Amino acid sequence: MLKGIPSILSPELLKVLMEMGHGDEIILADGNFPAASHTNRLLRCDGHGVPELLEAVLSLFPLDTYSEQPVALMAVVPGDQVETPIWGVYEELIQKHTKPEIEYVERFAFYERAKRAYAIVATSEKALYANVILKKGVISS
Repeated sequence: MLKGIPSILSPELLKVLMEMGHGDEIILADGNFPAASHTNRLLRCDGHGVPELLEAVLSLFPLDTYSEQPVALMAVVPGDQVETPIWGVYEELIQKHTKPEIEYVERFAFYERAKRAYAIVATSEKALYANVILKKGVISS
């Protein structure tokens, strides 16, 4: 245990967050996301949802201020009658740290972007369309 490190962040996830450089992306994936087939760097966070993981990651992880949209969500497929109240939860958590514009990425474009991400964190999140991409920024001081 260490002081000031949220206990939800495993040693493996902390290592990955430290390894990432400016502009690298990490995906916090819901339980339905095909995480294992989209990455060679899969981290498991079973038993946890995306919001509590997002809050913990953002406490240590700077978002990219050089990007207009350092946060991306998987857009709802047209015609899919899904409510996405979890997006409001994400916006509140993100706004505590910075005020970026959020990008909404078409489902298959999101999958392609996921293949290029530095890592994917698979969670047990049950909400639909609860996947989020975070682009790492720099720590200036």
